Amino acid sequence: MLQVLGSAWALLLGMYLLMIGNGLQGTLLGLRGEIEAFSTLEISVVMSAYFVGFLFASRLAPLLIRRVGHVRVFSALGSGISAILILYPVLPEPWVWALARVAIGFCYCGVYITAESWLNDAASNANRGKALSLYMAVQMGGIVTAQWLISLNDVSGFVVFIIPSILVSLSFAPALLSATQTTPQFAATKALRMRRLLEASPLACAGMFLLGSVFAAQFGMSAVYGTRAGLSEAQITLMVSLTYVAALVAQYPIGWLSDRMDRRVLILGLSALGGGIALAALLVPGQLWLILVAAAVVGGTSNPLYALLIAYANDYLEREEMAAASGGLLFINGLGAVAGPLIVGQVMEAAGAQGFWAIIATVMLMLAAYAAWRMRAAPDKPIVDGKTAYAPIPAAASPVAASSERTPA
Repeated sequence: MLQVLGSAWALLLGMYLLMIGNGLQGTLLGLRGEIEAFSTLEISVVMSAYFVGFLFASRLAPLLIRRVGHVRVFSALGSGISAILILYPVLPEPWVWALARVAIGFCYCGVYITAESWLNDAASNANRGKALSLYMAVQMGGIVTAQWLISLNDVSGFVVFIIPSILVSLSFAPALLSATQTTPQFAATKALRMRRLLEASPLACAGMFLLGSVFAAQFGMSAVYGTRAGLSEAQITLMVSLTYVAALVAQYPIGWLSDRMDRRVLILGLSALGGGIALAALLVPGQLWLILVAAAVVGGTSNPLYALLIAYANDYLEREEMAAASGGLLFINGLGAVAGPLIVGQVMEAAGAQGFWAIIATVMLMLAAYAAWRMRAAPDKPIVDGKTAYAPIPAAASPVAASSERTPA
């Protein structure tokens, strides 16, 4: 771990600052949208727009990198992020914010792809898994720091938007100075037919789509829920922070279990646990302790499920198909993420704040039910070339990170 930190500290510091900016804009826009009197539908469209940009970038950013290089792409996209963060309070219109979220989603995904390819180049086969774990910890740390910064500032002013813009601008220096004189080669994942992916693991495909909705609700609609439920800004930021802290803490014990038991049982158990606690928060509204526990448990189950489903799919693929499969699964997850805020927004519009927990409970319990059905439908499906190792892939990962650690368990 120290070797990885020594060789990639500048890049990791840059990513930490970038993730503070991303964590700030995710929660902040929900809070500020309420102040600007945006409707629930308008806020949900704004939140969905980020994932539309993410989907476009997963396809187009590799083309840009191959055309003009890592340094130029990183600089251009990072500058775009910094500018957009200041644009939000200047033009508080739903359609402007939606377009800005498409653009900033594109920029963040492109930055992830660029930085992760540098990180892969800096790591060796022996320490790539540790590098990915450290990268995930840095991402989560940046998002949690962002929640703390929100609690210290007035979300109705400009300062809270200027801070992430400054931090994102500062992130360029360490990240770009960490680039070697020889720019790493970027190998885009090859296409894999969706039919082949569905045949290999229907459970992984369905699970990734459903989880996309859960992640989008957590990332985009938590602040809206908290405001509608009567929580203070400090309580909302604590709720969001617990989601990500629990995700970080739970990855490693769940990964250890994943490599030692039937992954479908673990998928079923985690989905049922997350869905069950969300159902409890739905049925017993207004209890702050239950809201915080539910946020932590849902975060601590859904994020490891993301990596678990990728590992499970790889158990049934040839080794040369794994990188492309990771990219395909992330694309499916992105489709679910685009739909998630729109569905949550509609339900909250009709049923009130508790619609937030209703959607999370429904989606996670659907995943648990489908996992149980797949265990009965295909009880003895053979694993190809041995069980693959669980890798702690962050939910915001690009295809580069998702395909970087695909080794036998």
